[in-house]
Amino acid sequence: MSAMVELRSVRKSFGALEVLKGVDLEVGAGEVTVVLGPSGSGKSTLLRTINHLEKVDGGWVSVDGALVGYRRSGDKLYELREREVLKQRTQIGFVFQNFNLFPHLTVLENIVEAPVSALKRPRKEAVASAEALLARVGLADKADAYPKQLSGGQQQRVAIARALALEPKLLLFDEPTSALDPELVGEVLDVIKDLARRGTTMIVVTHEIGFAREVADTVVFMDDGQVIERGAPGDVLDKPQHERTRAFLSKVL
Repeated sequence: MSAMVELRSVRKSFGALEVLKGVDLEVGAGEVTVVLGPSGSGKSTLLRTINHLEKVDGGWVSVDGALVGYRRSGDKLYELREREVLKQRTQIGFVFQNFNLFPHLTVLENIVEAPVSALKRPRKEAVASAEALLARVGLADKADAYPKQLSGGQQQRVAIARALALEPKLLLFDEPTSALDPELVGEVLDVIKDLARRGTTMIVVTHEIGFAREVADTVVFMDDGQVIERGAPGDVLDKPQHERTRAFLSKVL
């Protein structure tokens, strides 16, 4: 498979704290990569560099062959204008752990907003697409509800539908079930599993080991800002080679 996502020697610091220490990562088109690791290992920061919510301090990121956030001239990188970055982000969907829905908009309006404003799609077309997406995530009857009227699991499914409305090339999930009550986790993971079956390219940061085992093509284990181990789920989860991976899994399995 061709690479949809490439990270090369990506570094990121916040003040004196180096959070990413030269990360290399490659994700093929249509593949699901699950990123595991302890809190503070750099997982969320890694995701945020992929759509330029965080600017890298070194290295580079590309999605579908295009540098994210920068253009290259000779051996130097120059940051893109904000409108160019925003255009790139329409191709990189991001689902946050705390949903980030607009509380003053209905479910349908939350999904329609970006295609109309960012992609200039006709509103009638965007509404029809949004209704189809709501049906796909099992929320066809919630179009006129407001976020506060929904459970956490329902809000996260709306957030996924909103990300899909832009028809992105890549979906990023930052611990999509961590803010949910345990009984609501399954309904969100089922939607992500359906996306995987449809061949959606995804990078998922999660602590759900069972989900990683079932859905991932590749499991990546991060610690201290570095990729420590990567491979097929059966290899990383059942036969980890690195002591840090074994120590982490012994606590969560």
